[in-house]
Amino acid sequence: MRSWCANNVDYDAFAIEWEAAWNAHDLNRILAHYAEDVVFRSLKAMRLVGHGTLHGKPALRAYWAKALAAQPDLSFVVVDVFHGHGMMVLTYRNHRDVLAAETLRFGAEGLIVSASACHVPPR
Repeated sequence: MRSWCANNVDYDAFAIEWEAAWNAHDLNRILAHYAEDVVFRSLKAMRLVGHGTLHGKPALRAYWAKALAAQPDLSFVVVDVFHGHGMMVLTYRNHRDVLAAETLRFGAEGLIVSASACHVPPR
């Protein structure tokens, strides 16, 4: 069953495209889902670029370019898609079998205006 958010985003189709864009390591394709003024939060960003909160596509591009260069074998497999009103949560596993989740909030144009990534801490 397909579910649509308030901004006409098909969550299930979005999750498939999100996974494919990341697995292709195509930054332009990945960033096409995000608004110009997106706000992104991640502890991994803090460790990699010194800021846990990134503002705007240029900052996000710089962070993800660095992350992809550091992990040429990076890949994701979406585990679950949680549907919300104007937002969704994706859970996924990376190439190292680490479980993560991203909360994505969509704006009026159907682009992501805020995103937060959370990862299971190393044990």
